[in-house]
Amino acid sequence: MNQDDKLFTLKKRINAGETVVGASISINTDRRLLEELIGGGNYEFVLIDSQHSPYDEDRLTDFCKMAHELGVHVQFRIKHTRHTYLVGNYLDLGPGGIEVPQVELDDTVDDAVSNFYYSPRGVRSWGGKARFGLGDAPDRLEYAKWWGETGVLWMQVESVAAVAKARQFAKSGVDCLSFGPADLSFSLELHPYHPFKSVDDCIAHVVEQLEGTNVAVCFRNSPEDRQKYKDMGVRVLLESV
Repeated sequence: MNQDDKLFTLKKRINAGETVVGASISINTDRRLLEELIGGGNYEFVLIDSQHSPYDEDRLTDFCKMAHELGVHVQFRIKHTRHTYLVGNYLDLGPGGIEVPQVELDDTVDDAVSNFYYSPRGVRSWGGKARFGLGDAPDRLEYAKWWGETGVLWMQVESVAAVAKARQFAKSGVDCLSFGPADLSFSLELHPYHPFKSVDDCIAHVVEQLEGTNVAVCFRNSPEDRQKYKDMGVRVLLESV
């Protein structure tokens, strides 16, 4: 599979149940290092973060432009759960996908989906010259359809309550439920008598709950644990490098 295939078919591969591996990197990663990460064949997409890291909109746009020139899909974790109303604005700056952190409510998922997709599926506003895959003279309806088949939307589950609601969060338009193991560990420690005793218990539950859907499970793992989580049914692996 060439780089362009990886860039434009990540959503289809996730929905089809294929295993994909990405790297969590700094928005300040330069072109040389990004080429090395992707060129080695170990990683098929990258995620950059604004929840716990500084960023500015110009830098986000520049990074996405550089990544797309190299054939790299960019997933972007937004600053806060309640910023789902800004999902379309973030996407206008160039990411190919969004991760929403600390999802607890159905309404959060609904709002994220609505602002992620164009009409008639959602309410995302038309505009933005830096958009992923836009081209020089896009047809509005063709691009909206293409985006619906290409953009990748993740909801992050980071509490016992969110894990228990995993099936409810696997709504049409959501491609992946991702884990935040550190915050989830805090939640587990607050519920010592809950049937879920560990992060791995939670992963196993979510994998089971998503059977029969095209929504994948993503876990932030270390490279040495990659096979362990593949064997558990995790299909989107995200590694810090």
